[in-house]
Amino acid sequence: MECELTLEDKNATYVVLPAYNEATRIQPVIESIAEKGYNMVVVNDGSSDNTLDVILESKRKFPDKIHVYSLIINRGVGVATQTGFDAVLKYDPKYVVSMDSDGQHSADDLDNVIRPLVTGEAQAVIGVRPLKDMPFSRNFANSVMNLLTRIFYKVNVSDSQTGFRAITKDALKKININARGYLISSEFIREVNDNNIPFAEVPIQTIYTPETQAKGTNVKEAFKILIQMIKHQF
Repeated sequence: MECELTLEDKNATYVVLPAYNEATRIQPVIESIAEKGYNMVVVNDGSSDNTLDVILESKRKFPDKIHVYSLIINRGVGVATQTGFDAVLKYDPKYVVSMDSDGQHSADDLDNVIRPLVTGEAQAVIGVRPLKDMPFSRNFANSVMNLLTRIFYKVNVSDSQTGFRAITKDALKKININARGYLISSEFIREVNDNNIPFAEVPIQTIYTPETQAKGTNVKEAFKILIQMIKHQF
């Protein structure tokens, strides 16, 4: 029988959302998370549009659910996510989730993603996107990154570049993320593996729009990540 999450489980969960120039997309994302009873830490990554204003508008609707941090300049998704990971610990969560803020992830998947943490099946969870529905260039780049993650970090996963992941507070304290950009996805997996943190993979849905397809790990980004991986070996 599937474990039903309680309100206490949701109150003990904080979602970290890095956001860079997401003014037209982020509001329904964070408000749907709040409506489902989850807390969140939203990190404005030096946006040059009115992303921060939109976030603060939502915070006025859900003052107890949304906590806002803002970087003065754009530092990259890796730094913004790590900023969120550092900040979230002051709220003493049991479970921490990271999601993209551009609408490609659905708040409907939150229950499934944290369920293995609640049941004790795992201490970290990786949300696996349906690769068959992924645009070809993204699918190819993701396959390459899965291979590189296996070669460089000695861990085999189905979706190394997912931005939807979860971890317990105790496990989060063990990992150390240094990546500025999209290398964070592989680095998270490396840290989980190197620290012997039991993890599970959970299928998630992905909402593809022209905006979300323009972001993430494409072939060009995969090449950049490869260079960074090589540098980190020395």
